[in-house]
Amino acid sequence: MTTPPPPGGAPGVPTPGPGQVPPRPNHPPRRPGPRRDDDAYRPGDGLFAWLSLRPTIRIRLTLLYGGMFLMAGVVLLLLMYYFVRSAFQTDLVPHFTLGQGVTLRAYDGATLTNQGELDRWLAHFQATRSDEALSTLLRKALTALVCLAVIAFAVGYTVAGRVLHPLGRITRTAREVAGSDLHRRINLDGPDDELKELADTFDEMLERLDRAFDSQHRFVANASHELRTPLAINRTLLEVQLSDPNTSPDLQQLGKTLLATNERSEQLVEGLLLLARSENELTERRPVDLAEVAQRALEQIRPEAGNREVELRPELAAAPAHGNGVLLERIALNLLQNAVRYNSPGGWVEITTAAVRGGGGELVVSNTGPVVPGYELDHIFEPFRRLKNTDRTRSDKGVGLGLSIVRSVVRAHGGTLEATARPGGGLRIQVRIP
Repeated sequence: MTTPPPPGGAPGVPTPGPGQVPPRPNHPPRRPGPRRDDDAYRPGDGLFAWLSLRPTIRIRLTLLYGGMFLMAGVVLLLLMYYFVRSAFQTDLVPHFTLGQGVTLRAYDGATLTNQGELDRWLAHFQATRSDEALSTLLRKALTALVCLAVIAFAVGYTVAGRVLHPLGRITRTAREVAGSDLHRRINLDGPDDELKELADTFDEMLERLDRAFDSQHRFVANASHELRTPLAINRTLLEVQLSDPNTSPDLQQLGKTLLATNERSEQLVEGLLLLARSENELTERRPVDLAEVAQRALEQIRPEAGNREVELRPELAAAPAHGNGVLLERIALNLLQNAVRYNSPGGWVEITTAAVRGGGGELVVSNTGPVVPGYELDHIFEPFRRLKNTDRTRSDKGVGLGLSIVRSVVRAHGGTLEATARPGGGLRIQVRIP
């Protein structure tokens, strides 16, 4: 369990000056996936506010192609209707003259006895036939327009898919290299257009990142060897000296103090190396049961819990997840160590595992102990942070990296981590792994 440093920074760390880089923000970096950046498109913005789902670029291009075709068809239909109607305004029926004493009977049963009745009947006949022809034309044209619009939307969807296929390939490659698999490249073939330029730029960026990560991995490996070796030698020399029965009491006390300091340095090195290795997202995942992981961590922590008079209360149910079993075990062990070491004699630590609705597993560790102020919860996962009034020279309390490693491993698995303060003292830390 950790706490923020006193005002003015941690002991031994100079405060940033005008020319120094400001500290990193406390909030975790945003992850790609369902959560979007502030400047990205969101459902409910602009033209697509009525959609409950986020319209993809392919859908928007399809709507654009189909909508333009539909608008052009409607305009063409209106113009054609106007021109045909204007053509029907002319006299299409020949002029007839009805002689004296002649009577005509029309097909609709009307009897025409003079020229005026004949002219009116012919005008009505032309208007009726024109309206019927225009109605038939409009009905058939609308039917054809709807059918063609459906075809246009289907063709537009297909064309948009082919146009955006390189972009989808870029996106898939970006997801695959989001973790530590930086050796993949897009290698997009095709015309020298904007999409190929984007793919080539992305490949160049991956090449630089690959070199940077390889350099980091080599540095971690070299540091692991260079830092562990002298510490192991110092520990061996101290243990040999302490095993000598002729050693004076003062020298024995000095040796024990140096051995505790050396142990603390070993823990610090191990924690820093594990923290460096667990920062990246995993590329290979396997099915893991969090209940089995928690059980192994409990077996390791039981002796220490017994020495500190802390009761362990496991409630382990099947909690399937996907990830790295060793790193997930490290999560459970660090949380249990934190809960046991920052507890009080006669206290308890409860660890539960359960399946999460929708897939994934949940691990919750609750413990008694000192009251943790709410304003310190934002800082307990930062490296080298401890609660106030904590002896920073004792190695049995850890080196302040346990919860930082937990946060890094949870991030690497794409999970969530939440810490809440218990009213009676202690913490409740919830981890969910998809």
